[in-house]
Amino acid sequence: MITLAKIANLLKEHQLVREFIIDNEWHYAISEDVAESTISHITYDSRAIKEGSLFFCKGLAFKSDYLEQAIADGAGFYVTEVNYEIESDAIGIIVTDIKKAMALISMAFYDFPQEELQVIAYTGTKGKTTAAYFCKYILEKATNQKTALLSTMETILDGKTSIKSLLTTPESVDLYRMMREAVTNGMSHLIMEVSSQAYKTDRVYGLNFDVGIFLNISEDHIGTIEHPDFDDYFYCKRQLLKHSKQVILNRNSDFYAILEDVAKESTDKVITYGDDSVEADYTFIPSSEGKGKFEVVAKEDTLAIAGDYAINLLGDFNQGNALSAMMATALVGAKKEAMSEGLSLAKVPGRMDSCVTNKGVPVYVDFAHNLLSLHTLLSFVKKEHPESKLVVLIGSTGGKGVSRRHDFGNVLSELADIAVLTSDDPGHEKAEDIIAEIQETMTDNVRCEIEVDREKAIELALNLAGENDVVVLAGKGSDKYQVIGDERTPYEGDLEIANKLIEGGY
Repeated sequence: MITLAKIANLLKEHQLVREFIIDNEWHYAISEDVAESTISHITYDSRAIKEGSLFFCKGLAFKSDYLEQAIADGAGFYVTEVNYEIESDAIGIIVTDIKKAMALISMAFYDFPQEELQVIAYTGTKGKTTAAYFCKYILEKATNQKTALLSTMETILDGKTSIKSLLTTPESVDLYRMMREAVTNGMSHLIMEVSSQAYKTDRVYGLNFDVGIFLNISEDHIGTIEHPDFDDYFYCKRQLLKHSKQVILNRNSDFYAILEDVAKESTDKVITYGDDSVEADYTFIPSSEGKGKFEVVAKEDTLAIAGDYAINLLGDFNQGNALSAMMATALVGAKKEAMSEGLSLAKVPGRMDSCVTNKGVPVYVDFAHNLLSLHTLLSFVKKEHPESKLVVLIGSTGGKGVSRRHDFGNVLSELADIAVLTSDDPGHEKAEDIIAEIQETMTDNVRCEIEVDREKAIELALNLAGENDVVVLAGKGSDKYQVIGDERTPYEGDLEIANKLIEGGY
């Protein structure tokens, strides 16, 4: 619950108020009796209105009809950038920026829940989810299951119950509601992924993190509804560094110099990590034994984490993700024992899952869905299977990340022997058109097959693989749906389909 006075003061403090509309008249100051009006519910969904709700008028497709319906359904207050000049008893709050106003009001309405949590935030083009899960498993041991998670894959607010996530970083109203729910459930820590869109759309405006980790950067999420170019994408990503009390940087990242400059301007607590090819505070050295084993070496072991560890996920890059998680959790109180135990148990849905066909062909299933993640994945598989031909199944999403399509064509030309192009959440586009764009940058040295039906495409990929080959099913990971139009159509899942085919004789 919050009073109109608190909202007014907060918005004026951030210079967001244009005027208030009270009894259909414009005001800048509000009377004492109006100021004490209380709001017990906030929403941006006109279908979720309750009596006395405060309604946020947001979205490019917003219409005055939505506001009129919300008021008819009981909304007593509304926040908007546009004065819709409607006649009503509802109090209007006209602001200069609806997204920033929504974030600030949501934060205050839920009584600043971030102040009651230790919040770790990850950003980067690749590895956010994997690193977040490493943190989750460590902190579950360190806090006795008092760790909440907001990730691309799932939302956990009570330490145990999983809900499928709709966005990597939720809308601000949902974000602070979830944080408050986590606090109510007794959670002491929260791990979250922060997307570039979260900063682009001000979902996390005004939010500061206890620890912020920047993993890496490469071109992604560029298109008409996302970022106009790489500069905008990178700028939004690095805003995390300005809003974190302590920062962890990957010394191997491209554009490291500017990351360090931005971080050091905002905080004195900047710690670096990387592989043994760079100069960093902490480095990881893969064991010659393989099997996910690695050693952490420190210049000065201020976090008390140096030593030997093992993870279940394949790939040196995942050892780097694990090290970032160790450093982050150490900064919020985790000890070495919890790290060792947590990492040994950690599993990440849809990341480096695998099975083997009856011919002995390894099949890897991974969420790799952008330039950096696909290149890293295929490079690892080629390194592990240097004598094998590589059969890669992939598609690209509709309506966003348009630049990925040409990127995929380039990566497939460099690293794949056979490419099977298929659908992957085409949305309102035709899968055939997306596939054609991937093909535009593919060269003749890679054989290309097309099968729009993803389940049939998986069968085709297994058929095309010889006894000494390797199959990679990329892009969807553990997703159990295909986005077609606006609907999430049920989909069995890449790994499940592969296993079903193997049981049938493949």
